Amino acid sequence: MDRSWLWIILFLTLATPVRGADLAPVKLGLVVPSASDAGPAAQSMRRAAEMAVADWAPRLGREVVLKVQEDPFDPKQAVAVAEKLVQDGTWGVVGHFYSSSSIPASAIYYQAGIPLVTPTSTHPRLTRQGFTTVFRVSGRDDQQALTAAAFILDVLKGRRIAVVHDRTEYGRSLAEALTRAVQARFPRRLVAAEVIAQGDKDFAPLSARLKAVEPDVVYFGGIYREAAYLVRQLRQARVAAAFVSGDGVPDPEFLKIAGEETVGRVYCTFAPDPRLLPSARLFIQRYEARYGSLGPYVLYTYDAVGVLLRAIQIARPKDHTKEELRKVVRAIRGMTYDGALGRLRWDRNGDLAASPYVVYATKKGGGLHGWFEQLPVRPAAGGAAPRVAARPSGTQP
Repeated sequence: MDRSWLWIILFLTLATPVRGADLAPVKLGLVVPSASDAGPAAQSMRRAAEMAVADWAPRLGREVVLKVQEDPFDPKQAVAVAEKLVQDGTWGVVGHFYSSSSIPASAIYYQAGIPLVTPTSTHPRLTRQGFTTVFRVSGRDDQQALTAAAFILDVLKGRRIAVVHDRTEYGRSLAEALTRAVQARFPRRLVAAEVIAQGDKDFAPLSARLKAVEPDVVYFGGIYREAAYLVRQLRQARVAAAFVSGDGVPDPEFLKIAGEETVGRVYCTFAPDPRLLPSARLFIQRYEARYGSLGPYVLYTYDAVGVLLRAIQIARPKDHTKEELRKVVRAIRGMTYDGALGRLRWDRNGDLAASPYVVYATKKGGGLHGWFEQLPVRPAAGGAAPRVAARPSGTQP
């Protein structure tokens, strides 16, 4: 064969684009507590992640593998999970579910250069560690606690406030931030500070102690399971105080445990109702057509996966080495992501540049899970007059 033909064949081989099938798959980790009481929420998060992978893999032109790991609510095991994901050659991680898991695990990912985008970990310390690889698509506990404090003081006009938390990083952070906010304005309005343990069901002694101090508001830092048992037993003890909590409460399981007859005057802080977000409508329609009711963290998980894959699309890393993954981290820091939650950008700490919280009341027929209704006022932190929450045109509360 003429040597000129050999050169032509070699040139065409090198010039031919590499097909997606010839590229190494992108491995993403999803860390959720599927074996715990949060299992239903975890299942919905997994479905959202799988939908995001299916949407983004064709755009990347390569296979995306989702590796689901358990978040057992144990910091030591969280580190072990993180080390396993590093060893498995993970390109990015969505999780962990609990702040107490994300905080120690984030150090492992930082050492490996792996970007971590959490949809649910809201403890302020997570993004105050100086790790450039950490991001979140949710807000922070101190932000929602300020919103709750303003609601309690300015809307509910609370004068005798009891604070309870579940000892977790999440619950304690909420309670401490709310306590600071109330003390800064009306320190004498705090009449009780109590703690429980996650997993507790018997709150009769606690209900009796709270009844003795006659609170008009009980603030709880924790998630829906303990909140539901606590509300039910407070009502059984004839404690009629308003019950206010954070974004760990709006879940269908809360109503199943607490009972419809006990949830009057229950409020929680959460992000704006996704059904009022034009950016979320199409995805919600797709998700509900396939799986039914929308879980509380579905949109956050969908966008967290999307953020990672969009950054990979921009950065085009050759592999999952630390040097290549730095390109992905830089892409997240520099980009604006238009997702189901709307337009997202991040500050230097990895927190959302704009992170709104609103207040929901339990009300049958509410837009969120059929029982949580977004209130039309958004209390301003710091005691300013409450302002009307923005609502997209053409939507109903």
